[in-house]
Amino acid sequence: MRNISGWAAHHRNGPLAPWNFTRRDLLPDDVAVRVDYCGVCSSDISAIRHGSTFPLVPGHEMTGEILEVGSAVTDFRAGDKVAVGNIIDSCGTCPPCRAGRENWCEHFPTLTYGNTDPKDGLPTRGGYSSQYVLPAKFTYHLPEGLDPAGAAPLMCAGITTYSPMRRWGVGPGKTVGVVGMGGLGHIALKIAHSLGAEVVQFTRTMDKAAEARELGAHDVVLSTDDQQMTAQAGRFDFILDTVGAPHSIDPYLTALAMDGTLCVVGIPEGDIAVNPLSLIQGAKTLAGAGSGGTAETREMLDFCAGHGITAEIELMRPDQVNQALERLARNDVRYRFVLDMTAA
Repeated sequence: MRNISGWAAHHRNGPLAPWNFTRRDLLPDDVAVRVDYCGVCSSDISAIRHGSTFPLVPGHEMTGEILEVGSAVTDFRAGDKVAVGNIIDSCGTCPPCRAGRENWCEHFPTLTYGNTDPKDGLPTRGGYSSQYVLPAKFTYHLPEGLDPAGAAPLMCAGITTYSPMRRWGVGPGKTVGVVGMGGLGHIALKIAHSLGAEVVQFTRTMDKAAEARELGAHDVVLSTDDQQMTAQAGRFDFILDTVGAPHSIDPYLTALAMDGTLCVVGIPEGDIAVNPLSLIQGAKTLAGAGSGGTAETREMLDFCAGHGITAEIELMRPDQVNQALERLARNDVRYRFVLDMTAA
């Protein structure tokens, strides 16, 4: 077994504290990754507040360096710069897995933390740690030119927003709305702009308007202004809703053009209420998306490298993790915290 140091919550809703634990010795198809940077995601807060298995080591968006490879691994060698996301294994045999869409594995993928790994029977522990061990298949070469700290959130927020935009054909000639300008939304804004679409940022406060334009928005709409929202009717081919707080989606359905799609990637607590006529009028689609498979994740990293896309981050030391989580919970970040695990 490999001795690992990390940061763990030892009980539900508890603070994170230093904790030493073990990971398995390498299987033939495994790699060992030194974790250099790990993003802090709102889903980490949810797991700490509502998880069922403790101690819990969060963190599912990592960049680092290969330390060692298993005997059957040919795609990586020690010293390679890599990235790891929120899925570290899947059954490999169901139709989604065979199609490279392992995030929809029919037997449920093995998540980076908070799961039981079927290969060793151990709880999965996340990237708030010194090292990670996982199959090489779910490890990604980090393209040259991508800042590893800014690239870490791409493994969650990047793929979560890139995947639906690719699926629904975001590109030149399309008008795209992004709802919310947080950890997900600001990356969605950059990606939509780089895909060639006309991009509109919906925001509750205009203090982000100038920055939204700097990040690629062609227009900014104040979602709390009824007059501005009414003027958006029928404008959009695609709207990506990244908001994680309860809100009404009917105004955004109204903003869709005929045959338009509203895709939800934020996860607000509680149910979403939909007026059926909002969908029927104009043959509109309400959809959802989450994460991505291995093929799409590799494509996303290459796309972001080609367009110079990384997250806007605030770098924190591991011993500041509780401060980062507390600030994230009250939305006091522009736009993603990243832990510098090399400072541990």
